[in-house]
Amino acid sequence: MKHAYRAEKIRNVVLLGHGGAGKTTLLDAMAYVTGAVTRPGRVDDGTSISDFDKEEIRRHFSISTTVVPIKWEGTYINFLDTPGYFDFVGEVEEALSVADAAIIVVNGKAGIEVGTLKAWEYCEKYNLPRIIFVTGMDDDNASFRQIVERLEELYGRKIAPFHQPIRENEKFVGFINIVKMAGRRFVDEKGDYKECDIPDYSFEYLEKYREFLLESVAETSEEYMERYFSGEEFTYDEISQALRNHVFDGAIVPVMVGSGTHVQGITMLLQAVDKYFPSPNKREISGTNRATGEVFEANYDDTKPMTAKIFKTLVDPFIGRYSMIKVCSGVLRSGSVIYNVNQDIEEKLSRLYVLRGKEPIEVQELRAGDMGAVSKLSNAMTGDTLATRAVPVVYDKPEISKPYTYTAYRAKRKGEEDKISAALSRLMEEDLTLKSVNDKENRQTLLYGIGEQQLEVVASKLLSRYRVEVILERPKVAFRETILGTSNVQGIHKKQSGGHGQYGVVQMTFEPSGDLEKPYVFEESIFGGAVPRNFFPAVEKGVQECTLKGPLAGYPVVGVKATLTDGKYHSVDSSEMSFKMAATQAFKKGFMEAKPVLLEPIVALEVIVPDRFTGDIMSDLNKRRGRVLGMNPDHKGKQIIDAAVPMSELIGYSTDLRSMTGGIGSFSYEFSHYEQAPYDVQEREIAARAAERD
Repeated sequence: MKHAYRAEKIRNVVLLGHGGAGKTTLLDAMAYVTGAVTRPGRVDDGTSISDFDKEEIRRHFSISTTVVPIKWEGTYINFLDTPGYFDFVGEVEEALSVADAAIIVVNGKAGIEVGTLKAWEYCEKYNLPRIIFVTGMDDDNASFRQIVERLEELYGRKIAPFHQPIRENEKFVGFINIVKMAGRRFVDEKGDYKECDIPDYSFEYLEKYREFLLESVAETSEEYMERYFSGEEFTYDEISQALRNHVFDGAIVPVMVGSGTHVQGITMLLQAVDKYFPSPNKREISGTNRATGEVFEANYDDTKPMTAKIFKTLVDPFIGRYSMIKVCSGVLRSGSVIYNVNQDIEEKLSRLYVLRGKEPIEVQELRAGDMGAVSKLSNAMTGDTLATRAVPVVYDKPEISKPYTYTAYRAKRKGEEDKISAALSRLMEEDLTLKSVNDKENRQTLLYGIGEQQLEVVASKLLSRYRVEVILERPKVAFRETILGTSNVQGIHKKQSGGHGQYGVVQMTFEPSGDLEKPYVFEESIFGGAVPRNFFPAVEKGVQECTLKGPLAGYPVVGVKATLTDGKYHSVDSSEMSFKMAATQAFKKGFMEAKPVLLEPIVALEVIVPDRFTGDIMSDLNKRRGRVLGMNPDHKGKQIIDAAVPMSELIGYSTDLRSMTGGIGSFSYEFSHYEQAPYDVQEREIAARAAERD
């Protein structure tokens, strides 16, 4: 297919919003209105153009970011449909790294939700112009008024209502264009409309919304501000030009209305995307030329050498492996030789595609600012840069959230471990927030992610895509063993079975070393050759091996000082093995006589929540045996709470934190130190380990 859109005719738009707000339904409606599909897809029926993965169809929500390109009156719009549920934030971050503007979708009935607030924060962070589209206006309980008032309360004079819904007999039948002060009535199933009179009952709120809009315009210049306060009216052309200039830079945020389900308001939204959102070449992007160290100003200029970045990897056993790219400069042509700067690999492109959902459409070229996909690239990963060997430019990788939630997993059927490992590595190529870790100490494999729902989806994908089944279970915690007291014991190893025997006797003292960073400290204070010096390393070897699995519960030992004070040897029967075995016996006995205890790992936890939740969070941390160490405001209306919490008490924390804060709280942690576990925790753990060994 011939496909050569120049940057000025391209828009790259990310759809953001709370889970279930209606992003995917809106995209299906846009695909229908523009003729990309002959009938609108439905999430509930599994016919959506965007949610095509088996798990998405089964669960009725988006799990991955999908690109759906749409042509609208000569403009080519790449829509990036992102998941709204917070477990899949990595997908959102990948989309944000290549978007040039955003539509924040708000459900008219649910109103402003946590996902709406997060979407706004993302737009601020990535400096994206945005439109707020209030969908679901066909619902009886939808309230445009409450949404606009809440938005104005949150974001002030940036909020500019472009439309006001017209309802008759409890049905959504049209809207008022507040910019033009004219009524519009829907006339067909594709949401086309005709002019109509503004209903009398609309004027009460219309004047208020018009005032919001004019205030937004006035804020854009001192001249306009003076005119506004002196009561002077702006002309339509002045309003229109101010909107065009300042939606672009994020100073004005339009609020529009419609219904994705009933395909209403879609035409105006597409017109606004075309008119108000920037083309890629109106935004800046720069990388570094690895050969010269100089900054390469790409800025989506198709006259410069070709560079592109891989923003997402799709690995599907049914549709294949694709590296999804955004061209940052130049023109990428099928059949050309490209250089993966990060992997230092040069290869020839066989085919070039644009993806519409799961449908790959082959194209001959992609110009700067456009998005597409390349299949079968060797070792290519998300975040890699494609360029030419002559101009080896590299771009920053997407900023992806670090996973802190984890679970243990094992194969349901023995012998499938290698298959599971291979399948997981493919899923980890797709999702950068997934991580598999082999915990040798506790003989378990751990799967890390953003939240528990994401980990459950991974287990489902392993079964549905790759026909391997895993069992997710509570992970074991890496306890340590140490001693609080002192003991003085003897270890004897004697064997006589014809020929050379085995004989070694050691007298040893065990006490705390005071250093929990090291397993043990070994010293000797032998006088008069009771144990020959050449056997000292064997005694230490016995101590060293015992610290790998302590006598109390089989956990590694730390902080023990072992001193060899006396012993006996036999000139014929003594050997290194004899003294190693004698030291082993002495360690096991001496450790258990020196007040052995279990130590648990403590993490330094940071929780960021709005002020109103701090009491709940601190109360919950107390229940988790945590110690709050401090609280600091982040100067954005949130508190940063620092606490020391036992690692074992953080299992399931992401789910609990979300339920306490409605999903708006976030946390991170890192290992801090070990400290003595309470006796009830020790007893429970020792009994569990004993049962495991039995």
